Amino acid sequence: MGFISNIFKKKEILPPFDLSALKVDVHSHFIPGIDDGAPTVEDSVQLITSMSNLGYKKVITTPHIMSDYYKNTPEIISSGLDKVREALYKAGVDIEVEVAAEYNLEPEFEDIIKSNNVLSFGGDEKYVLFELSFFNEPSRLKEIIWDLSNKGFQPVLAHVERYAYWHKKWDKIEDMINRNVKLQLNIGSITGAYGPEVRGMAIKLINDGLIDFVGSDCHNLRHLDMINHALTDPYFHKLCNQTQLLNHSL
Repeated sequence: MGFISNIFKKKEILPPFDLSALKVDVHSHFIPGIDDGAPTVEDSVQLITSMSNLGYKKVITTPHIMSDYYKNTPEIISSGLDKVREALYKAGVDIEVEVAAEYNLEPEFEDIIKSNNVLSFGGDEKYVLFELSFFNEPSRLKEIIWDLSNKGFQPVLAHVERYAYWHKKWDKIEDMINRNVKLQLNIGSITGAYGPEVRGMAIKLINDGLIDFVGSDCHNLRHLDMINHALTDPYFHKLCNQTQLLNHSL
């Protein structure tokens, strides 16, 4: 009876968390027309305005860099940032916008690291956001992490909770931490937007105090709904109140 009652137990609802305390979002796709995020400058302004209304003081937007699909460069991303900042200024939206990138961990990323043409965030902390394949662990994961660290960057693994092949391999998470990889979690994972297994992984990571950055990974208005849904979730409150979280330091 206890098991059944836990399944149907009413979810606890808290007052909405004040995102001005978090201050900074570290993962989004707001540069228009260069990846699967905002398609136009108008969409960028709408999304970033919504982030400001939610309480964020700064967004660090992170376009995909992926050799097969999104052949972005620092120059392309910087040019897009200029357009977004100009449009926000004209619209009277008072929020700081910076750029980095979300790098796909692939052989081409190794070449980018060697050329030292890497977009990072956090100033001298030099955080670099990267993602893995959702299908299998890349064969050169450890080598690329070492290359980043050797160049003075701090690797940040995007949406660590979403890699299904690690859900029953906690030693992989521990290995990332031992290699000084920072862990970023998506807000939507807390709400169950990516499924119950991903939510379960997110909760375990939160309960163990292992998350360094929380990000919206916002591409569109649907993702804004995920954020609003998360604001009253006890696990989101728990995460945002943990002392190891680094968002507010940026």
